[in-house]
Amino acid sequence: MNPRPSELGTSIAFRMRLKPGVAEEYRRRHDAIWPELLSVLRDAGIYDYSIFLDRQSNNLFAVLKLAPDHRRDSLPAHPVMRRWWDYMADLMVTSDADEGDVGDEGDGSDEGKRAGQSRRPKEWPLEMVFHMD
Repeated sequence: MNPRPSELGTSIAFRMRLKPGVAEEYRRRHDAIWPELLSVLRDAGIYDYSIFLDRQSNNLFAVLKLAPDHRRDSLPAHPVMRRWWDYMADLMVTSDADEGDVGDEGDGSDEGKRAGQSRRPKEWPLEMVFHMD
């Protein structure tokens, strides 16, 4: 049985960027993702999260589903999330990076550059253009 629309949350999609030559290490670290990080993500209302890699461009495409009462906005302040971002920062374009160093135009925003978020992976929102239930 499918859930009623009122029981469904929101889907979010965004793009991130790997630095050249690190795709296998990125996969290895996610294959060994910390159980405490999974708990933090679930507690924040993320109940489905997938990341896809385009090897040609080093772009990562992430899709996550959020419960209606999610607290995703609280994640940047969580110590486990911040430790994960520090752990992954050597592999990814982060909010404090110059996107021009990896051939990306960026979006010109200051999002993610607030105090405590500089090691956060840079995210570019994606617009949904099709959905099928």
